[in-house]
Amino acid sequence: MVSKRVNAIATAAYGAWHGGGVDLAGMREGFDRMLPGPAPDAVVKDVVVGGVPGRQVEVGEPGPATLLYLHGGGFMLGSSAGYADLGARIARTARARVLLLDYSLAPERPFPAAYDDVLAAYHALLNHGADPDHLVLAGDSAGGGLALAALVGLRDAGDPLPACAVLLSPFADLTLSGDTIELFAEADPVSSRESAEQMVAGYLAGADPRDVRASPLFGDLKGLPPLLVQVGTSDILLADAVRVAERARGAGVSVDLQVAYEMVHVYQLFAHELPEAQEAIEAIGRFVQSCVAK
Repeated sequence: MVSKRVNAIATAAYGAWHGGGVDLAGMREGFDRMLPGPAPDAVVKDVVVGGVPGRQVEVGEPGPATLLYLHGGGFMLGSSAGYADLGARIARTARARVLLLDYSLAPERPFPAAYDDVLAAYHALLNHGADPDHLVLAGDSAGGGLALAALVGLRDAGDPLPACAVLLSPFADLTLSGDTIELFAEADPVSSRESAEQMVAGYLAGADPRDVRASPLFGDLKGLPPLLVQVGTSDILLADAVRVAERARGAGVSVDLQVAYEMVHVYQLFAHELPEAQEAIEAIGRFVQSCVAK
């Protein structure tokens, strides 16, 4: 069960936009507004990668790694602006240039538009001379699922794969068959089955939820690069994260599954208040640096 401390932090942050009667535009604005801005020493600039807008974040003198980050928000919310703080924290610990991608959002542009945007951005990095051994794919929640789906698509196409990938509370099963969606309905103040169902419906717009581009959990995961998977014990997507790790390991993939006690969905967003979140980001940095150094 989530602690009162974590519950209070998450509830206060998400309460601004979780209430009923708020339209989608208001939810998007509120989602971005609830997240803190980056540290003063972070250098943030607008970029376009493969025709997809976003923001580049650097802190200090980055090393060789470029990390393409896919934000969460159920395929309908989130932006590079709202994720600038998390991007800066990862940039600092990983010594990486972080690219926060503003992929297409539903319902205006439903599946598979977001997936296509991710592949377009990744291909653009390769076409502009990026060394795949210095590239990292990362994302949280919906973005974590997109990152995993992109890896499968890149492998199937015979494209060079990144050095590794980081998946935070990955939303990898849009059939919503994971048991923790029900078991932790009361424990996770961040998300719920109802909100997940609404976002899946808006994103898929009638498409098959078992399509591996939408639900990579059902895909063949062999041949993927090393994965870091982080999730909390009070996260409704705990089952997704664990099943991704188990299926990937079963396919011969190197997986580091880190399960944080009492942490909620994408707790890393609360690093400005939760020491456990900052510790997770430090672990991300170590993982990225170790992969890129090989």
